[in-house]
Amino acid sequence: MIVSFDLIIILLISVTMDWILGDLNNKTHPVAWLGKYINYFIPKIKNEKKRNYEKKNGIIFTAITIIFFAILIQGILVYLYNINMILMMVLSIFILYSVIAIKGMEKHINAITIALQNNDIENARKNLSMIVSRNTKNLDEQHILSGAIESIADGTVDGILSPIFYFSIFGSTGAFIFRIINTLDSMIGYKEKYFEKIGWMAAKADTYANYIPARTTAVLMIFAAIISKADWKNSIDIFKKERNHTISINSGHPISVLAGALRIRLEKLDHYAIGEPLEKISIEKCKMAIKIMKITILVFCMIIAIPLILIMDYLNWWNFLFGI
Repeated sequence: MIVSFDLIIILLISVTMDWILGDLNNKTHPVAWLGKYINYFIPKIKNEKKRNYEKKNGIIFTAITIIFFAILIQGILVYLYNINMILMMVLSIFILYSVIAIKGMEKHINAITIALQNNDIENARKNLSMIVSRNTKNLDEQHILSGAIESIADGTVDGILSPIFYFSIFGSTGAFIFRIINTLDSMIGYKEKYFEKIGWMAAKADTYANYIPARTTAVLMIFAAIISKADWKNSIDIFKKERNHTISINSGHPISVLAGALRIRLEKLDHYAIGEPLEKISIEKCKMAIKIMKITILVFCMIIAIPLILIMDYLNWWNFLFGI
């Protein structure tokens, strides 16, 4: 039980730290280092003269990156576990804390809403462009707020709960490997023609990695809607009818629940519109979305993450993983 107890402590400390302190600066942030690593290798795996090799190169690069960091991080954690448990826990906390973004998401949303409150729509568009892939140049206030709330829905999954989910099964190594997959997808995923082939593997890996967390998050968001006194009945209705309206097989699940709970329509122009416009999208709706996000995180930790850690302990998984 000692390992599972330690992992629960690591989880609670990491979530609390990120909840209060937010992201590290780029100089000390492992994901920023990871971005530099990926950028260094992009020109090396691109092959304009032999484009047939690009998909193969992308698959090999993605696989090697995942395997290399998995062995490296887990090897260090096992070594520290055997010489000094406190050092292992400190490193694990640092890793998990660095790959989740609770406060960071809230800060991004606040920057958007404050700009709108100051009637600075250009700055609101600019701040939104930092967290979405769509063109924000000509968006009106309603579509800016829609993009912000959609980002909360998506970010709750891949920015917070997916790393925690994989931490609950593979420890901090699992959380960081998920962040590698997610970062690879955001940087070379085949949304643009330039990355169409080299990013194929990264995009597929990210889709599959988020599959269970996205659906779990959607269900727990309904419970969070009940707790926050949002329209949970409507969230169920919209979830049932419109969760598959996005190109992504994952994004529509949390987006449809939030749209229903807030009684609004969330729209990405020329792509999808989810929910019924029973009420106008507002800054207050953004604040409620953040509240639902936070409650969802707490519920996920209590009824998914901690029980998973204990189940894996019962199966002697942690003994195997740490070579005990």
